[in-house]
Amino acid sequence: MTLAYSCLLIAILLPYVWAGVAKRRLIKDKAYDNNNPRLQMSALEGVELRANWAQQNSFEALPGFIAAVLVAHLAGVSQGVIDTLAVVHVVSRVAYGICYIKDLATPRSLVWTLGLFATIGLFVAAFL
Repeated sequence: MTLAYSCLLIAILLPYVWAGVAKRRLIKDKAYDNNNPRLQMSALEGVELRANWAQQNSFEALPGFIAAVLVAHLAGVSQGVIDTLAVVHVVSRVAYGICYIKDLATPRSLVWTLGLFATIGLFVAAFL
């Protein structure tokens, strides 16, 4: 398995990490409502609410990243280029979640942009 494919797995699992952060206090307090989890998540505040938003955005970024890695691979882009851009994307997504949880808006936007550019870079490399 290539490094980029490993990055796909990490990117797929990352939203669940943020979901765990969002739900940790509810689970610890035995207050998690498994019958109405989305309703309960919408009522969160502070760190937990921001972690839930990080989860949602991570799911939103996932399809484009998966497609970009696969398209670059199918187009015969150098594995080093694919791996580098995939790592940049994953590292930026981890930083994004941390910035979101810590309420660091400007750094969050910067690392979000970096991740987007890494995904776009994979498509551009495939085009070239």
